[in-house]
Amino acid sequence: MKNVYRLKKNYDEIEIPPELENVVSAAILEAKNSRKKHVVFKRVSLSAVAAAALFIGSINVSPAFAQSMIHLPVVGPIVEVFTIQTYTVDEERFQAELHVPALSGVGDKQLENFLNKKYIEENKKLFEQFEQQMSEETEGYFGVDTSYEIKTETDQIFSIARYEVSTAGSATESIQHDTIDKQNHVLLTLPSLFIDDQYVDVITSYISEDMKRQMARDPNLIYYPMDEPDAYVTSIDAKQDFYITAHHTLVISFDEYEVAAGLMGPVEFEIPSEILKDLLVSDVYIR
Repeated sequence: MKNVYRLKKNYDEIEIPPELENVVSAAILEAKNSRKKHVVFKRVSLSAVAAAALFIGSINVSPAFAQSMIHLPVVGPIVEVFTIQTYTVDEERFQAELHVPALSGVGDKQLENFLNKKYIEENKKLFEQFEQQMSEETEGYFGVDTSYEIKTETDQIFSIARYEVSTAGSATESIQHDTIDKQNHVLLTLPSLFIDDQYVDVITSYISEDMKRQMARDPNLIYYPMDEPDAYVTSIDAKQDFYITAHHTLVISFDEYEVAAGLMGPVEFEIPSEILKDLLVSDVYIR
């Protein structure tokens, strides 16, 4: 149990500027009252959001920590998700609709603020890029949209997906997931779930074979198996995007065009827990 408390102590010592907590808390309160705040922008800046969006750190959970929490009690808060701001541009050749989520009820203000400021910063950066595109483009159409979805909510696990669709001639969609252990108030990473890096090869091999199986069943599917010479991606990344389902299975996610033809959009693969069981730190999350 010492490892649990040491990690919690280190995590709690991460400094969250008070101005950020005040801004996010006020925004969440307003969102709870109105359920949605909608602002239309016509080539304006994001100064208010910029004031709240600060440097984003990173958190990784050690295997020792994951192993030691096997015996912790099962008590998890109910996480609420609110749209605290929707930024909209609606012009003839430029359209944007960015939905900024905020979490409430995570059970740990440090983690809650960390995630909320990350979501603010993501949308701030994206809107600034969009504004830059507006100032440079003399012809053609350009659009960007962001949205979010709760993927998993159990007593222990909360997973949220954030979607981004960029349109310039054709649309490209990307997805990012965050998965939280609500009981122990930590943001999970893929490496933290495994004893060592053997999982990279095991998961890569399974996905490549699954691609071939799917294409054999349906000729309309076009994957680029990672074990073939012309593959765009030859292995999953050690920190590949993922989430964990309510049934305790691992899902690996890829952006549009990353491992498949664009017509398939973003794709994901559910990995059988059986092939991972000997590689896992514990069966707390995946089993």
